[in-house]
Amino acid sequence: MRIAVTIFLTDETITPVRLARELERRGFAGLYLPEHTHIPVERATPYPAGGDLPPEYGRTLDPFVALGQVAAVTERLGLGTGITLVAQHDPIALAKQIATLDHLSGGRFTLGLGFGWNVEEAADHGVEWRTRRELVRDRMALMRALWTDEPTAYEGEFGSVRASSAYPKPVQKPRGPVVGPRTLVGGAAGPKLFSHIVEYADGWMPIGGRGLTESLPVLRAAWADAGRDPKTLQIVPYAVFPSPGKLAHYADLGIEEVVVQLPPAQEAEVLRVLDGYAEFL
Repeated sequence: MRIAVTIFLTDETITPVRLARELERRGFAGLYLPEHTHIPVERATPYPAGGDLPPEYGRTLDPFVALGQVAAVTERLGLGTGITLVAQHDPIALAKQIATLDHLSGGRFTLGLGFGWNVEEAADHGVEWRTRRELVRDRMALMRALWTDEPTAYEGEFGSVRASSAYPKPVQKPRGPVVGPRTLVGGAAGPKLFSHIVEYADGWMPIGGRGLTESLPVLRAAWADAGRDPKTLQIVPYAVFPSPGKLAHYADLGIEEVVVQLPPAQEAEVLRVLDGYAEFL
């Protein structure tokens, strides 16, 4: 099983370059970074995990800039977002960022994407909350048009793009309905989420990995009903606090990659936790 990590990298934590070198040296599979552009102080949306929102949410480094540094100092380490808030981006600019990072890293990028939870943050980006899922679906379709080999126009409900010359292209070639880099959709199990996964993604990134015994058969059935090859569905539990029993359970479910959680801390503490995770490699 491949073991990747995620961490809230901030202006107060270990640096992207230092962490990247240690991850590759130790044999970890990848580094996934979250995204929050800002956290409005006058908040109405409760923190999904309960309690006060941890301070690192408002100090997060831009994941694409940080992963660009990571790509420059590594050769094998996978690069990913967990997650990109697609609704909060201009899709033409985001398509360029993603394709550039994938190109410069030699195809090592995974686009983990989601729909967000912070209503106030999204509202400052002009996102209407009730239509955010449809907005993400539309923006993903627009980006796929820019990533195709031939100039392709797209006209959607929320945006459009003319047939265009748009390079570089992502390294990974189209597979079924998926165009662009490896794509995983994050979020809680349900028919709406699963419809997005089978339409334009390679798989699911469930946070914490709970309840997979019940939800995986449902997703696999939806995948098969959509005519997708069952062997290609990827499940990557995210932000996991690992244990031997938990990883064995994932392996029994056919899961081949897990993303474990690192603390948003300075170098000494992060490396200490990595040493503890070494038993799982």
